[in-house]
Amino acid sequence: MFIDVVPNGRSAPAVLLRESFREGRKVHKRTIANLSQMPPELIDGLRALLAGGAVVGGADQALEIRRSLPHGHVAAALGMMRKLEIPRLLGRRESRERNLALALIAGRVIAPGSKLSTLRGLNPQTATTSLGEILELGAIEEREIYAALDWLGAQQGRIERQFARRHLRDGTLVLYDVSSSYLEGRHCELAHHGYSRDHRPDRPQIVYGLLCDREGRPIAVEVFEGNTADPATVAAQVEKLKRRFHLERVVLVGDRGMITTARIRETIKPAGLDWISCLRAGQIQDLAEGALQMSLFDERDIAAITSPDYPGERLIACRNAALATERRRKREALLVATETELARIRDATRRKRAPLHGEAAIGLAVGAVINQRKMAKHFDLTITASRFDFQRNAASIAREAALDGIYVIRTSVSADVMSETEAVSAYKDLSRVERAFRTLKSVDLAIRPVHHWLSPRVRAHVFLCMMAYYVEWHLRDALKPLLFQDHNRPGAEAGRTSPVAPASTSPAADHKRGRRRNDQNLPISSFSDLMAHLATQTLNTAALPKAPNATFTTLAKPTPLQAAAFDLIGIDPMRVQ
Repeated sequence: MFIDVVPNGRSAPAVLLRESFREGRKVHKRTIANLSQMPPELIDGLRALLAGGAVVGGADQALEIRRSLPHGHVAAALGMMRKLEIPRLLGRRESRERNLALALIAGRVIAPGSKLSTLRGLNPQTATTSLGEILELGAIEEREIYAALDWLGAQQGRIERQFARRHLRDGTLVLYDVSSSYLEGRHCELAHHGYSRDHRPDRPQIVYGLLCDREGRPIAVEVFEGNTADPATVAAQVEKLKRRFHLERVVLVGDRGMITTARIRETIKPAGLDWISCLRAGQIQDLAEGALQMSLFDERDIAAITSPDYPGERLIACRNAALATERRRKREALLVATETELARIRDATRRKRAPLHGEAAIGLAVGAVINQRKMAKHFDLTITASRFDFQRNAASIAREAALDGIYVIRTSVSADVMSETEAVSAYKDLSRVERAFRTLKSVDLAIRPVHHWLSPRVRAHVFLCMMAYYVEWHLRDALKPLLFQDHNRPGAEAGRTSPVAPASTSPAADHKRGRRRNDQNLPISSFSDLMAHLATQTLNTAALPKAPNATFTTLAKPTPLQAAAFDLIGIDPMRVQ
């Protein structure tokens, strides 16, 4: 180790405690601590000590650690944010609001929680990480946190336009999907009861739509009232793509509940956009009576068909054998479960003491069972005032089973622009948006429950979570060699015979997962576990007894796994300060 003096422009030179190490024929330097705030005599003493001098005094003269704060995960998040130029996107001029907004985004990545818990974690006296110290936030009042959130929400339109310039271009694919999250309280104007994807029908909710590029990188998010139907959100996205992002040629990819025939006719076609979606089950059933023949799949799993019901569109029928097997298994399980419940109702009508009787009462009990699992179409029911019986409708079950594993892609993109396999792959890329929603709702980012009541603040909260996911997406991408994720996707795709076939992992990823270690013999883990390990690298505030008021910061030496993570991200944790 040695003490190095580094010029710092017009400011005083930085005095750094460094160590040198060799990798092959190259000698590298690593900064251990910044000694710039120490008195010159103490620096001279340390320099003499490092040169081979002796320490005079007993144990009471040893270096004292005043405070130790988790730092590695903060360095990773802030380092990635600076590589992505997030500070510049928030505002070229440094301000209190911008620094607090950076803290909110980084805090959501490293330790998601309420705004008040974030406030406690940033304040110097109650700090739980080095985030507040690195950003030099000092003492923060509660009103400042909410003011910073409001300020961030006001920047949403400008930041989303910057993301669109970075990641979207004319002719590109744009993935779009919708989800919902429940709210606490009853006073938010956006909160309504609707179809709950959180399985919380007892709570009002909000609906939000997420636009991503083809890689699943978030571009824009919009919040709607909780009772908004999925197709009704499409018009706002078309407006955003055409007028706010100034994209003339875009292929919008959405699921069959989103891009409906009515939405195509009324919104997407008039805007001049292309689309890729999928037919509903009833529409596929109609095709099965005409253009869709099962013999098409005798030797292949993709077939192009045409139908006069869809003029100007390409229809691409696909059959997934694994999906067909799973649907048969699931249907049989639902049928058996429904039969068990119906048998109990039938027994209740036949018992001698207090039998269930009355056509209305029996009908209500039966309806609750068959509607719960949506199996009514597969049963023939007989209900009278004193009798109930049932049996399976074999014809209905066979008619549905014939289409197991069949789905039909519909698109307006011509074949000379996008082949059949490319169109199927583009539709299946919607799974990346679903992965984004899982990350937003899980412990990684914890978008729910939403505790805000004011509509602008609810929208700002959702945008904050999207910004955090943007940072986390890039962190996950950089850290793939240390995660369970496949870090060699082109190799996996090369071995895939058809986009309809189940996705496979690359040999390198299989080898990594089997050994639980990567090629450098470092352990692999989940993203959350890796961030928890990075957090064990601490930022320490230290002082010497002879100068108790002169403190300096020193960073714990990284473990091999931490050093590898910082190398993959491309940052020096000491320089994040």
